[in-house]
Amino acid sequence: MTEMTIILLIILLGSFIQGSSGFGFGLVSMGVLSIFLTLKDSMLIVLALTVILSSRIILKLWKYILLRDLYLILASALLGRILAFFFVAQFREAQFMKTILAFVLIGMVIYLYLKRKFSKNLDENKEKRFVPLISGSFGGFIGGAFAVGGHFFVAYFLSRYQDKRHYIANLQLTFIVLNMMTLFAHGLNGDLNHDFYFYTGTGIVIVLIGVTLGLKLFYRLPTKIIQNIAFTIILVSGLNLMF
Repeated sequence: MTEMTIILLIILLGSFIQGSSGFGFGLVSMGVLSIFLTLKDSMLIVLALTVILSSRIILKLWKYILLRDLYLILASALLGRILAFFFVAQFREAQFMKTILAFVLIGMVIYLYLKRKFSKNLDENKEKRFVPLISGSFGGFIGGAFAVGGHFFVAYFLSRYQDKRHYIANLQLTFIVLNMMTLFAHGLNGDLNHDFYFYTGTGIVIVLIGVTLGLKLFYRLPTKIIQNIAFTIILVSGLNLMF
């Protein structure tokens, strides 16, 4: 199997997973792309293709976007992306950063499990202010540094909405805004090279096929199953980073 075939198959699988659960494209794609390409090029390709597949989901579910719920989390996430852009060269290869991320991801799953179990005892007003700030800041920074920051937004939107359509619509719009900002900054910095344009251009049709198939499964899955799938992906990725 050729290098290009492997990359396209992984892109197809990642886009299918994101279409069916709302996220996961970066998690699936980054590990394989970074074997054949530099980590920076891999990240930029994943961010660009995520914009494409998220736009496809938005076209289907745009009427479920709730803009009033996005201001706080987007503001903190944009700050995280700015910090990631300036510090990415220094921290990208540091193992301790991956270890910290692993503990944060595992802690998030534990928090969400306890929240679902003891939600009646939580102060929802404080949580509505505190959780989007933390989720946005971490998600923005980790997404800009490793292209896998979607966990934090997933955790917030899953806990925020009972309707899975609001969850996936707001999540995809968040990905689009943040990724476009990051790509614009790297474009101005001269980081978009031949590999970026080649693999992004080649992958467009593949991600559109994958996300379209994934959306068909998304409509058939109950919200609780989507939550469990998402939490499992977060937990496994955290354990993978740790060990």
